[in-house]
Amino acid sequence: MFGMHRHRIGRLSFQRLCQLVFAVFINGYAAGFQKGKIYTGKSKAFCVPVLNCYSCPGALGACPIGSLQTVLGGMGHHVPFYVLGMLMLFGILLGRAACGLLCPFGLVQDLLYKIPAPKIKVPLKADKPARYLKYLILLITVILLPLFAADKTGIAPPYFCKYICPAGTLEGGIPLLLTNESLRSAAGALFSWKLLVLLVVVFASVCIHRPFCRYLCPLGAFYALFQRFSFFQLHLDTEKCIGCKKCERSCPMAVEVTKNINSPECIRCGKCRAVCPTEAITLGKHQK
Repeated sequence: MFGMHRHRIGRLSFQRLCQLVFAVFINGYAAGFQKGKIYTGKSKAFCVPVLNCYSCPGALGACPIGSLQTVLGGMGHHVPFYVLGMLMLFGILLGRAACGLLCPFGLVQDLLYKIPAPKIKVPLKADKPARYLKYLILLITVILLPLFAADKTGIAPPYFCKYICPAGTLEGGIPLLLTNESLRSAAGALFSWKLLVLLVVVFASVCIHRPFCRYLCPLGAFYALFQRFSFFQLHLDTEKCIGCKKCERSCPMAVEVTKNINSPECIRCGKCRAVCPTEAITLGKHQK
């Protein structure tokens, strides 16, 4: 019994270790935090598989959502073959495991939810339709607006990054303002709005597990489209399952594990596997 308990703890520790190591790996430019300057080396040409603000002083790679908007909204509105190719590759290889195991902002939400506070279970009638909001954000702010709402120069701003993304405010906006006095004096209404969005997401994350991932993240929406084709899938052994529903109660994304274990909402965090008393849930390659 003790061995099984240790095994479950190990699974959860693996998730946290992956999150921490990857956050450090893609934000390893320590000098940027000291000097308040953005890294502009060659690695910035490569997209990372998660939301990670280009303007973060420590960021060593480019955010795929920011890159997608930049190419679509640039002069000539070119097709972003490279960015789309990378996103599709990440989607097929990882699915939403990128959200559960690699995303730094997912880690922030996980840690915030650990704060002792009353927790909120969003009613199913509100939760299900609200999850479609991230697909609308992907379609409208990441694709359509950059394509059709350019300014006089013919270039469109990265609408999602500029007006919504709380990860960008946390990783890029706040560190740059703290270390750069000239930027602090220039901060105006737009930064105040972005700070408000971040605060709403932060406070919501204390009471609701991963609200940004559930309802707002366009990258999560994109990966969800590839979930059923992703290389790794979860499998539920119905002969071992005793119907205790511990897996569903532990799921941060409120997935109905026993009904649709490979739901587009599953972030492959491993919590369902960790709490299963009969080890009925396994992770393996995609099966036809």
